[in-house]
Amino acid sequence: MTRKRRRLAIISAAGFTLAIAVGLILFALRDSIVFFYGPTEMAEEAPAQGTRLRIGGLVKRGSLTYGGSSTVVFAVTDLKHDIKVSYTGLLPDLFREGQGVVAEGTVEGPGLFHADTVLAKHDERYMPKDIADKLKQQDTRRSEISARVQ
Repeated sequence: MTRKRRRLAIISAAGFTLAIAVGLILFALRDSIVFFYGPTEMAEEAPAQGTRLRIGGLVKRGSLTYGGSSTVVFAVTDLKHDIKVSYTGLLPDLFREGQGVVAEGTVEGPGLFHADTVLAKHDERYMPKDIADKLKQQDTRRSEISARVQ
């Protein structure tokens, strides 16, 4: 075997090994990938019950209720649709009505979500980029609609 063929064989073997390693890593991570949905997307696409995912939006004003044994129920909204979220545990210090929130958990049914983790915003101006973009789109649509009506 010449040096050129030996080098080509080593490079080919390394590339094949790298491809197998990447494939195994992606296969192992496929169950831990969590998708991010807004309330409107959940209403339109309706993920199957038991699907694990993240939802984000604003905590709807007047929707926060406390149950027994540190259970909290609130609604997450994008000002178009709402999702009722139940969470058992301690809420972050910055959690309050009208503020941005991301909840991770499972779909319990249409418009119902059980969260394992609740994340609140860390800064007065913080809002997840996806949610901010969707809210801006909806405001633009509302402005266009109200301009047509007038």
